[in-house]
Amino acid sequence: QVHLVESGGGVVQAGDSLRLSCAASGLTFGDYAMGWFRQAPGKEREYVAVISGTGFSDYYAAAVEGRFTISRDNLKNTVYLQMNNLKPADTAIYYCAAKFTVLSIYAHEFNHWGQGTQVTVSS
Repeated sequence: QVHLVESGGGVVQAGDSLRLSCAASGLTFGDYAMGWFRQAPGKEREYVAVISGTGFSDYYAAAVEGRFTISRDNLKNTVYLQMNNLKPADTAIYYCAAKFTVLSIYAHEFNHWGQGTQVTVSS
């Protein structure tokens, strides 16, 4: 059974940084594209960043491009999201997700999801 466990969320001030981690188990990690998505109160879940199984390809939502970096360590079965220069608009629950093989930015194509970690950015 696949398990994804996020960590690293918290309450920070605007301009601060956080690094989220997602530890995966129950899957051949390198066979899965990984993604970070987020959902703010009253809004739909949105894509933040995705990375291919090899780590050679990644994509970012326009709202986070240049501030967030997604990376993965296939030896540790972990994907990361480094978030710099955080803004109040980044406040949301952040979810890690896994998709077998082909990279995608569409949440409905991801097969497995973590429980999420809360990120709150105060102004």
